[in-house]
Amino acid sequence: MSGTRSINDMLMQAARSKKGAVAAGRPPASHIAVEKGKTEKKKEQKVSAPHEKMKESGERESGRKDKSPSTLEKSAVAKINEPCEKDNGTAVQNGIEAPMEIDSTREDKENGTIEEQKDSDMGLEEAKLPDSPDIPKISEKISLPPVGVSEVPSITECVSNLTKRQLEFDPKAAAFWKKGEHVPFAFLAHAFDMISCESGRIAMTDILTNVFRTIIFTTPEDLLPTVYLTANKVAPPHHGVELGIGDATIIKTIGETFGKSDAQVKSQLKALGDLGLVAKACRVNQRLMRKPLALTCAKVLKTFKEIAKETGKNSQENRRNKIKSLLVAAMDCEPLFIVRLAQGNLRIGLAEQTVLVALAHAAVLTEKPPVAAAQLPGRLEQAAQIIKQVYSNLPDFDQIVPALLRVGIQDLSEVCHFTPGVPVGPMLAKATKSISDILDKFQDIEFTCEYKYDGERAQVHYMDNGSVEIYSRNAECTTGKFPDVAGAMTRYKKDDVKSFVLDCEIVAYDREADHILPFQILSTRARKGVTLSSIKVQVCVFAFDLLYLNGKELLQEPLRVRREYLYQSFVEVPKEFSFAKAITSTDLEEIQAFLQDAVNHSCEGLIIKTLDKEATYEPAKRSNNWLKLKKDYMDRFVGDSFDLVPIGAFHGRGKRTGVYGAFLLACYDEDTEEYQSICKIGTGFSEAVLEERSASLRANVIPTPKQYYRFGETLGVDVWFEPVEVWEVKAADLSISPVHRAAIGKVDPSKGISLRFPRLLRLRTDKSPELATTAEQVAEMYRAQKINGQSQRDEEED
Repeated sequence: MSGTRSINDMLMQAARSKKGAVAAGRPPASHIAVEKGKTEKKKEQKVSAPHEKMKESGERESGRKDKSPSTLEKSAVAKINEPCEKDNGTAVQNGIEAPMEIDSTREDKENGTIEEQKDSDMGLEEAKLPDSPDIPKISEKISLPPVGVSEVPSITECVSNLTKRQLEFDPKAAAFWKKGEHVPFAFLAHAFDMISCESGRIAMTDILTNVFRTIIFTTPEDLLPTVYLTANKVAPPHHGVELGIGDATIIKTIGETFGKSDAQVKSQLKALGDLGLVAKACRVNQRLMRKPLALTCAKVLKTFKEIAKETGKNSQENRRNKIKSLLVAAMDCEPLFIVRLAQGNLRIGLAEQTVLVALAHAAVLTEKPPVAAAQLPGRLEQAAQIIKQVYSNLPDFDQIVPALLRVGIQDLSEVCHFTPGVPVGPMLAKATKSISDILDKFQDIEFTCEYKYDGERAQVHYMDNGSVEIYSRNAECTTGKFPDVAGAMTRYKKDDVKSFVLDCEIVAYDREADHILPFQILSTRARKGVTLSSIKVQVCVFAFDLLYLNGKELLQEPLRVRREYLYQSFVEVPKEFSFAKAITSTDLEEIQAFLQDAVNHSCEGLIIKTLDKEATYEPAKRSNNWLKLKKDYMDRFVGDSFDLVPIGAFHGRGKRTGVYGAFLLACYDEDTEEYQSICKIGTGFSEAVLEERSASLRANVIPTPKQYYRFGETLGVDVWFEPVEVWEVKAADLSISPVHRAAIGKVDPSKGISLRFPRLLRLRTDKSPELATTAEQVAEMYRAQKINGQSQRDEEED
């Protein structure tokens, strides 16, 4: 018998141990024994060793869940069957019906190593750290070193090192694969499981930093796919790559993989509340005839990319088969996160900003020579700021990660910068309620007031080769929606303009009557595939900022300079292309008259911007240097509208029989990746709109609320929806609520915030649910309301 143990051997042995434990009615063991020839008694004795090792190294205080020694001694329970979920704490129950055996068609090598197909078509740029030795070519085998006198550590023992402090961590101790081999997906899945047990941002960042450090040390080529999986993406946002995998497809796939009917899977879903947990439970209870080929991070990402490209007649079946190929090979906690990745939500509280910070920290901590301990805190903070700035200007991991490995963090901004073809997030304005507020905030600062047009925010990219792409505020390519705008750009620019990026608003326009039409008219345009001959709604482009011109990035230039470039580089074409109307004034009456003029011209209000001081363009940031003032919200209403997601509904009665009578709306918490209820809404709907929205949402009904929905149990919701739409809503004010969960813990430790007298304004087709109003924004607006002394009350009941 060979002296090596493959990762498959370790995973299979763990699965058998857990299955046996379930059958015996014992808590299934979570740890993977690797030494052959040991008795079952010795295996059980070794189960708690990793926990003791973690206990000896010391638990961090920053958010780590407390475990007493007595709990640790008892903790032979697997995370497989008792995952550490922050909110529901759901555990897989014993007695789940075991599915039929399935036959994996893949064979293992006789020596116990794992054969892994090369992912040469991934397009990963071969890169290495500065001053580091050459990294050997990725091996096609993943194996463990021979067992000699000393015992080979288990996977759990290896990954337990990820919880160590930065200066105590050794990447060699965390890796259970050889240098140059593809990174096993089991490594990342275990790390996700550990992160899900943390509530503190520092602890999460440290674990993820150590994950990236380990990959940089062993297989830097796999850093890119790992970063994408960690960010729950398969490609940069502007590529428009979407998995498009609904729960119905996943339910059917789980059933086909593990020999269960759709009804059985749905029954387990009702009990566990999470399809990922269902897949994990099915794997624990399934007996395999052959050992599957171990998954790697590169393989998982490649498969998801293939799924996203599937189109045509057999696309749904092909998608199921590809997901099935991953689930068949998945062991331990891998099925949980494969399903969640397919759903597009890991639900472990890992925000994109945390991924960026961890990546920056990993780059610093793997520098050669090492950074001195005394200088480390400052270097880590500096690195985090560098990578955040770079990513805001170039939100593309395909370019950033290879460059980071190639040149290091200090020179990253020199090689990664804003360029046409990669849209940045739009700079956004904060709301204000009065002109006097504006004058107070901008004392001794020159500012300009512009019309706030009621259309669709657009970023127009004109490349050196003459090609044009238009992107929405969430980086979706909308060139196919506005072919008339793309085709006319050469007429709007001057001859000496060779490349540019324009920030503008596209509005529906009646060219005969020469006036702006409501946003609802614009929303009737098809989202893609529009031809010039089929256009019924004409548009006008109102340009207000220039971010790039003839090879020069303008983001760091003040608005006065950017606007001057704009005026010099384009020519207005009546009823087609105009500059946003603006004035520069500090006179209250003049600004008041300009606001009324904007409203009279079918605009929402004004945008107020600083011209010189703190006047750079800040991508993807809601800045205090831009303020918005809407006529509707002055004096009476909250200073801004809310973009909210309908997650549930209540059956209509009386005149509303047959449609939904009211809807449950939610904001989005970026930190916890949750949709948090904020109000019930039943006003602002015409009969036609109510029927339209009801019909649209009926196609997205789900049997139970998502695990990442937070709401009061007393609400009595009749129907639940997938999070698919965004509605713009305005309200009289905000109040603390015992039944709603918006911004819970941010203003009140146990209560959320709700909207009083909400009213529907419109459907926001230009926003995805993840771009809805955030919990932090809700909390900010509540605090601002309190400071302004607006009347408010706490709700006793909803």
